[in-house]
Amino acid sequence: MESTPRIVIGVLAVQGDVVEHVRMLEDVGAHAVRVRRAADLANVDALVIPGGESTVMMRLIAQGDLLEPLRERIAAGMPAYGSCAGMILLADRILDGAAGQQTLGGLDVTVRRNAFGRQVASFEADVTVDGVDGGPVRAVFIRAPWVEEVGAGVEVLSSVALPTGGEAVVAVRQGNLLATSFHPEVTNDARVHALFVRMVEHARG
Repeated sequence: MESTPRIVIGVLAVQGDVVEHVRMLEDVGAHAVRVRRAADLANVDALVIPGGESTVMMRLIAQGDLLEPLRERIAAGMPAYGSCAGMILLADRILDGAAGQQTLGGLDVTVRRNAFGRQVASFEADVTVDGVDGGPVRAVFIRAPWVEEVGAGVEVLSSVALPTGGEAVVAVRQGNLLATSFHPEVTNDARVHALFVRMVEHARG
């Protein structure tokens, strides 16, 4: 009896925490490959979009002729997970973006760029994430966005309390798309990546 082929997950390798995501995905049993060209997309079951600088990433995506191929695969149902800048790239709408800033889209959310403040305002917090068992996740927020509005089909997985009162949404899921404001890839906790791998397995059937 033939074994099921190992899931292949691409990590968008134009800028950001590429090595860290590759390590996490391998730790939870996926085969991780770097995606730099449109041709690389043909060989992956899913994609991780790392943290980094969202405007720089979009410029490099466009320069590498990846913009439309990525949009087409995401629109066709390819699972994708975005952390921090990756969340911005997956959002349909951005607040406080650079002039003319585009996204890949797919997530019916409005995301505020750099919502928690500049680099000096980076922080860590323990957050509960729906779908992640075993207690809170240590979340690292670095110039992080948050989600201001969600569409009807979007599930809120995690929120954090704000010093000024209220809460900010920091993790969401819509179908095959997952996004977090924080960077699980810079910790030693691979449970968010394990959640994404389960999503990919379900999508692959």
